[in-house]
Amino acid sequence: MKYYIVDAFTDKPFGGNPAGVALLDGEIFPDDSLMRQIAAELRYSETAFVRRDSGKEFTVRYFTPMAEVELCGHATIATFALMHQAFGLSGRCLCHTKAGDLSIDAGERVMMQMATPEIVETIEDTEEIYRALGITGYTPNLPVMIASTGLPDFMIQVRDVATLQDMRLDMEAIAEITRRYHAVSFHVFAFGGDGHTAHVRDFGPLYGVPEESATGTANASLTHYLQQNGCIPPTGDFSFLQGEAMGRPSVVSTRVTADGTIYVGGTAAVVAEGELRLRI
Repeated sequence: MKYYIVDAFTDKPFGGNPAGVALLDGEIFPDDSLMRQIAAELRYSETAFVRRDSGKEFTVRYFTPMAEVELCGHATIATFALMHQAFGLSGRCLCHTKAGDLSIDAGERVMMQMATPEIVETIEDTEEIYRALGITGYTPNLPVMIASTGLPDFMIQVRDVATLQDMRLDMEAIAEITRRYHAVSFHVFAFGGDGHTAHVRDFGPLYGVPEESATGTANASLTHYLQQNGCIPPTGDFSFLQGEAMGRPSVVSTRVTADGTIYVGGTAAVVAEGELRLRI
């Protein structure tokens, strides 16, 4: 199969969040164990395995180096940006995922429809969560919640951008807490007052991803969380700056329409391509 390395949520190579994209040559997905091994070999946080069902209809599965996940926002943006740049795909497309069927607008900027947003749980005792971030003696203005637009993530406010960039992380504790609550990551944010809705960092060590430089699904969930807590209007366009601490700044755009549908997207840069030849 052909594979590509695509940097999502940026228009420049070596920025944003890199993803592997593997295009199936046929109708049958490889064994799950093989797709996981391929994802581990490519070494990116997620690799998308893509089957083209018809002209504008696709089935996509997502693997981290350790396990399959139901949905990955930046790998989806990478996939459809690749299909536009390499194969001329544009306009409204349908993407089948294990998190549901998604509407995708392909083009220079890819926007993907997210699953119905929800607040999964509000966390009352947050001491261990902040301790895992190396933060003590802080009472946030906003509650810690688990929110989802396809994947459940913790939404965690910290005092300011300086605190966000200088946390002392306990990755084992973060992995244990996310495992216990059946969540994917800690999505930590601070308001910067600089034109972006928020600055964010995302940690998913339970799935072998210590930190991601851009996360589409988690920022869509953060958009819903901020709406539910009265921080942003019920509709509009929003912007999240991520990846600063990793030297890979990424801008993740979200849009909320009048019916409450959340879209997330951005641009992407294709930086490499090759061919997988597996003799097993």
